Amino acid sequence: MAEPFKNLAWDDFRLIKAVADAKGLPAAAAAMGVNHSTVFRRLKQIEEQLGTLLFERHRTGYALTPAGEEMVALANRLDEEITAVGRKLAGREPAPSGELRVTTPDSLLIHLLMPMLATFRQRYPEVRLDIVLSNQALNLSKRDADVAVRATDHPPENLVGRRVARIAWALYGGAADFPEPGSISPGQLDSRNWVSLGDSLGALKAVKFVQENVSPERVAYKINSVLGLAEAVEAGIGIGHLPCLIGDARPSLVRLGTPDDDYAADLWLLTHPDLRHSPRVRAFLDFLAGEIGRHRRLIEGQIGLQEETAEASPATA
Repeated sequence: MAEPFKNLAWDDFRLIKAVADAKGLPAAAAAMGVNHSTVFRRLKQIEEQLGTLLFERHRTGYALTPAGEEMVALANRLDEEITAVGRKLAGREPAPSGELRVTTPDSLLIHLLMPMLATFRQRYPEVRLDIVLSNQALNLSKRDADVAVRATDHPPENLVGRRVARIAWALYGGAADFPEPGSISPGQLDSRNWVSLGDSLGALKAVKFVQENVSPERVAYKINSVLGLAEAVEAGIGIGHLPCLIGDARPSLVRLGTPDDDYAADLWLLTHPDLRHSPRVRAFLDFLAGEIGRHRRLIEGQIGLQEETAEASPATA
């Protein structure tokens, strides 16, 4: 019995179960979407292969023999197990793994993303991160990167993603040079030297402001890196506009005015449509969106770093 039993397929068990449930061939054939003769021929082949009758043929229909009852019981168990496995597989995805290339500016990496990436690696140790530091948009269609973390109000139309925050900018200077920053009038800044991002980033409104409102001889320093810009302000070369998440993180700097929404930019997590369902890409986007959401008030200039740290600390009696 064991040898012929090995050659039975799941469709054979389905046929036996269908005939038993319908107690006849026509209804069983209709339930399976085949014709009557196919069911008749295949049932005969199964019984010949097993060497025993599974049904007794009566004028009122087909009745199971003891062997047939055993086969139907086995078919029911197989059906339950297959259904259970299907449910598990439907709810289970391959564990995120492999290399994930992420492009972002150095300023976002240093002042926002680095601790988040470390936590992500702890949670998903099978994902290897390849970070590409760049202020320029890489071609995600050519897999120059899998995910882009970018500050932009105009994300490329060929990419998909989510806006996770709005990066606030404000004017900053050295705390030693401005002991009472809250009482500064615009006229008091006219004689100050300025630092600015370079002309290659002239699309940014903070750069346009300097180009249009600060005399060239007062622009003491230009650089094509936001992180380098913050270093220049901190070194005392001049005053300049910075993202609040960077300026507020440096105790030696103070705001010289409230954040200006005209200079703000949306923070986007972007990927190519073909990659958005990749387990490692989806895990990274979901994780990063949650982490950035926890720091959103700092990013949007609503609180300083010290206030955020205090809010995150547990209260003490």
